[in-house]
Amino acid sequence: MAFAKKELFDNQLQETAEFFKAFAHPARLQIIQYISKAQTCISGDISEVLPLSRTTVNQHLAELKKVGLIIGQVEGVKTNYCLNPAIVKKMKVIIDDFLGNVTCSDDNCC
Repeated sequence: MAFAKKELFDNQLQETAEFFKAFAHPARLQIIQYISKAQTCISGDISEVLPLSRTTVNQHLAELKKVGLIIGQVEGVKTNYCLNPAIVKKMKVIIDDFLGNVTCSDDNCC
């Protein structure tokens, strides 16, 4: 039976990897910043503020929606985007937990 190699890792590491993947492109980071700074749902075309085509922005929005970080609600011909506060809080905890367990010593370097 074939399975993805990521299934060899525990669920917490898989979830952490999915969240980090969502942050793995500067366009996604800029989208998150843009929506966050607006402090409201963004209506209309986010591609107007990014140096990317609408199609490319939509692909990045889909990745952010996949992990639940943003919510997109269709209203007429526009989509309103906002950050999902519960997932933002969860991501902060996951990232803090992960990085809190990473240690590095200056004495133990190659």
